[in-house]
Amino acid sequence: MNKPVVVSNTTPLILLQKIGQLELIQKLYTKIYIAEAVYQETVIEGNETTSRDDFVSKRDWIEIVEISNKDAKKMFTTNLHEGEVETMILAIEKSADLCIIDDLIARKYAKKLNLNITGTLGVVIVGKKRGIIKEVKPMINQLIDVGMYIGTDLYSTIISIAGE
Repeated sequence: MNKPVVVSNTTPLILLQKIGQLELIQKLYTKIYIAEAVYQETVIEGNETTSRDDFVSKRDWIEIVEISNKDAKKMFTTNLHEGEVETMILAIEKSADLCIIDDLIARKYAKKLNLNITGTLGVVIVGKKRGIIKEVKPMINQLIDVGMYIGTDLYSTIISIAGE
């Protein structure tokens, strides 16, 4: 079986790093690609959340890629962050099997581009289904504690999907 081509946006990286679970992505997908703008948002601009720790470059399973089609960025509206836009462009350029992105508006754009998407919570659920993590609920509670917003309906749905 070929390894899937996976592209990630900023938020999933930061959230999973904050709770000490970034390696879950590697265990699930072996390698991921991130756009240069995602690296900038995660490490350079996001340094208040990561204590100026370049946790991305330290991991050889994360490859930082500059998008080829810079003109494509002009086609997106300004209500998306540069990292979200570059994530979708990179996913198209790499013919990605999966795009990990959390922002609701960005996910709607990604769906219109026919990208296969998941988010941080989807990664956690797959981690449980594959036996990498034992329980979803404690991890979701940790994600909430570090700033992820999850509505009560979504929380209940995720717990139910996980069989907890």
